[in-house]
Amino acid sequence: MAVAVAGVLVAAGAISYAVAEDGSSDGAPAAESADAGFARDMAVHHQQAVEMSYIVRDRTDDEDVRRLAYDIAQTQANQRGMLLGWLDLWGLPKVSADPPMTWMDMGDMATGKDGALMPGMATNSELKKLNTLSGKRAEVLYLQLMTDHHKGGIHMAEGCADKCAVGVEKRLAQGMVDAQQSEIDLMAGMLKERGAKARS
Repeated sequence: MAVAVAGVLVAAGAISYAVAEDGSSDGAPAAESADAGFARDMAVHHQQAVEMSYIVRDRTDDEDVRRLAYDIAQTQANQRGMLLGWLDLWGLPKVSADPPMTWMDMGDMATGKDGALMPGMATNSELKKLNTLSGKRAEVLYLQLMTDHHKGGIHMAEGCADKCAVGVEKRLAQGMVDAQQSEIDLMAGMLKERGAKARS
């Protein structure tokens, strides 16, 4: 286990170093660039996915859901660390006065109503409800919320794959698109097994 963890940390460090070498021809991205905007916004988006996954892990005994939640939490926590680390490398702030998704020319899209700062994000009320459920009901709501969350995340990642200038960040974004679409397909099957379906 220790060797595996060390390998992940070394890989993350190598990717972080690569970002320092793989910026635009003018050096580090600007604070208002797509690269910086994606890093900031996706870090926030990922944090909620981690939170939801840890909630459901403690609300069900179903091994398939617990395994999926663990995988999502670990993957997105690691990616979040990389995104924030890149902002540090670039000497850029982790927060912006601009609305979320301004870098995608969509700063007026999300209202932040009830805590949903970006498309796909769960509201505070939905998170509170998830905390009150258990068993199959918790599993269904989690799978529905995470499906919506992934759809929003894919939209943002596609934006970075198109607009970002840093090669390794573009590749990470495309990897997010592919992985999260695969998980959406998996969750559709898990919802069907539970007599439910995605909300949209």
